Amino acid sequence: MTDLTIPGELPVLPLQNHVMFPRVGFPINVGKERSIRLIDEVAVSDDKMLITVAQTKPDVEDPMPKDLYRVGTVVQITRLIKTPEGHHHVIVQGLSRVRLVRFVQTDPFIRARARVIVDEVPRRQKKKSEIAFLGLMDIALKLVNADPKTPDEAALALANVDQPGDLANLITFNLELPTKERQLVLETANVVRRVEMVTTLASRELAKLELSQKIQTKARATIEKTQREYFLRQQLKEIQGELGEGDESRTEIEELRKQIVAAQLPPAAHEQAMRELDRLMRIPSVSPEHAVSRNYVEWLATLPWTLHLGPRINLRKARAVLDEDHYDLEKVKKRIVEFLAVLKLKETHRGPILCFVGPPGVGKTSLGRSIARAAGRKFIRASLGGVRDEAEIRGHRRTYVGALPGRIIRGLRDAGTKNPVFMLDEIDKLGMDHHGDPASALLEVLDPQQNDTFVDHYLDVPFDLSDVMFIATANYLDPVPPALRDRMEIIQLFGYTEEEKIEIANRHILPRLLADHGLKKSNLRIGKRGLREVIRSYTREAGLRRLEQKLASICRSAAFRVANRRSTSLSVNTAAQVATHLGPPVFLLEEVERRSVPGVTIGLAWSPTGGDILFIEATMMSGKGGLILTGHLGEVMKESAQTSLSYVRSRSSQFGLDDRLFAETDLHIHVPAGAIPKDGPSAGVAIFLAITSLLSEKPVRPYLAVTGEVTLRGHVLPVGGIKDKLLAAYRAGVKTVLIPKGNQIDLEELPAEVKKNLEIRLIANLDEAHNEAFPAPKSRSQKKKTKKTTNRKRK
Repeated sequence: MTDLTIPGELPVLPLQNHVMFPRVGFPINVGKERSIRLIDEVAVSDDKMLITVAQTKPDVEDPMPKDLYRVGTVVQITRLIKTPEGHHHVIVQGLSRVRLVRFVQTDPFIRARARVIVDEVPRRQKKKSEIAFLGLMDIALKLVNADPKTPDEAALALANVDQPGDLANLITFNLELPTKERQLVLETANVVRRVEMVTTLASRELAKLELSQKIQTKARATIEKTQREYFLRQQLKEIQGELGEGDESRTEIEELRKQIVAAQLPPAAHEQAMRELDRLMRIPSVSPEHAVSRNYVEWLATLPWTLHLGPRINLRKARAVLDEDHYDLEKVKKRIVEFLAVLKLKETHRGPILCFVGPPGVGKTSLGRSIARAAGRKFIRASLGGVRDEAEIRGHRRTYVGALPGRIIRGLRDAGTKNPVFMLDEIDKLGMDHHGDPASALLEVLDPQQNDTFVDHYLDVPFDLSDVMFIATANYLDPVPPALRDRMEIIQLFGYTEEEKIEIANRHILPRLLADHGLKKSNLRIGKRGLREVIRSYTREAGLRRLEQKLASICRSAAFRVANRRSTSLSVNTAAQVATHLGPPVFLLEEVERRSVPGVTIGLAWSPTGGDILFIEATMMSGKGGLILTGHLGEVMKESAQTSLSYVRSRSSQFGLDDRLFAETDLHIHVPAGAIPKDGPSAGVAIFLAITSLLSEKPVRPYLAVTGEVTLRGHVLPVGGIKDKLLAAYRAGVKTVLIPKGNQIDLEELPAEVKKNLEIRLIANLDEAHNEAFPAPKSRSQKKKTKKTTNRKRK
């Protein structure tokens, strides 16, 4: 048979519930008209060859190419018997595995071009192939000896097989396996992998046989007890039949039993499920306990204990998906691709849990969706904002009425796979009350070294979460407990610059909004100037949500015009055109330059929503040296104000101030937006400059903003949130910013656009801050030199 030449094009005979293998003979009964015509034509041909292919759906009576698998077996007719009923009894011999390349005919029967699949045995796997062959042969002989129905010729047939691939084919052909499992073996070209796969299947069948024999032996030893139980069960069935509940209950239980077997539960879970199922059989269906027990068994049977989804990770595709979905974020994308690269090399890698931290609207949740798409996995999101009950994570115990598993297990059942990308959104907004601490319950979930034995209170059996790719998001980390924070790798996402927002709006937001509002590109054009006006005058945020809301409002205006046939095209490119649709501007850049008077400075603040500018105002009045602080300030900020005042008083002569001012006047420091709580030490330098500006009657340098913590010795200490603060200063039109020298390292992550347009000065102490805020007046020679330089530039 090995010398036969297999034609490139052959008739195709679909098989409903069978898979043919090479080097195996098998009788086929043919009764359909199309199949009979095919056999009649092949039987009179010279080579008598055809291709047998299994149907993907056995219940299809008249299969077409879409109903067939793409890998089949070339067989040769060795004998044909025609029955009086018009059927054909055909005996065929398998020759070779082939892959169907193209279907060339569907009527009166299917013909296809095919390519022979050659067994693959890499040189480096030759020794492994021999070892696997011996192991499979040993299991096959045990199967022959264990099964009394096996004919005596089976052992002889095994002895005549000398190739691993042929042995795997022969065993698979004779095992009682589902069509999908047989087809999977047929499609496996690598011989070592095929032998290992068949070894697993054969071992499973051997275990079934051995268990069956063990049960039979035990049954014979306890025949009296079994007979007694049988008679009792028969009487119980008769009683249930009279009540009209027996058949339905048995059918339901048998269906649950099949689901449990198909789910391939781990030993502990399988034992628990079968024990509960036996208990369910004894509970009357009218009892409330019956529904509770049935729901529990259904949960165990429907969870994805072994089902994995997703092809092997393609790093180029992953990077392309991230670039397609998100603009910039290079550092974040690099870390995500590195994370996926480790998973590609070692799928069981128990790496850190990623946690995206940043202001609202910067793309944390959408990054999770992109990771799922890049890895080819399902995406599940659970919002933890406001969750206060530990049972939301671990589930309720079954003793409670209406008990359910926690969000983790429910999410996995919804995903239908064991390895989804699971996003725990707003992890910083978890609460805590008398029901427990959800953050503590998450410690086990997010610990790669422990979550392979996670126990939900409802299931009460371990579930392996190690294959789940958990990703958490938070606006800021302060509320997250240290133990939970320690289990995650923090990836910081900062706000966007104006140019980045324009790019994101053009690439992602506007195309999506146009599609959502039923508009075409020609119906609405928003130019760069228009986008810049919306960003500057109508939004002041680190993220993009308000920008999207404003652009959606413009889209609605365009949709109204198009729907009413007033206009088919709307152009928005000037401030006046933007105001027509959005109303008067909400934010004005002149705020930065307002009140260029003594006693007013601009500070920089940080909050969970990103950075912002903060005005510090100081005034004085007759008094006895008191300090009044208003503006809803916290204790730390009040202490910063007192520290700044103490430093000014200790250096009053250096700053040219009269000591009597402090004894005869009261100082009042106010921070506007009094309804908003404010706290933290970073306003220390701004308060210091406001006080010195007021007392020296000199306005602070225009377009200047400052941040930094102060000490009694006049040192300026580093503070947090520098990047967000600088982005806020840039958005507000600030020209120069003073930051602590200790924050110099934070400038590396600053966008080039901000570095170019924002003058950033590093200060180590308050004297340097004073010199920057109140520059010494230039001498006449310096003024002349500056004037000459300016004239040259103009020429």
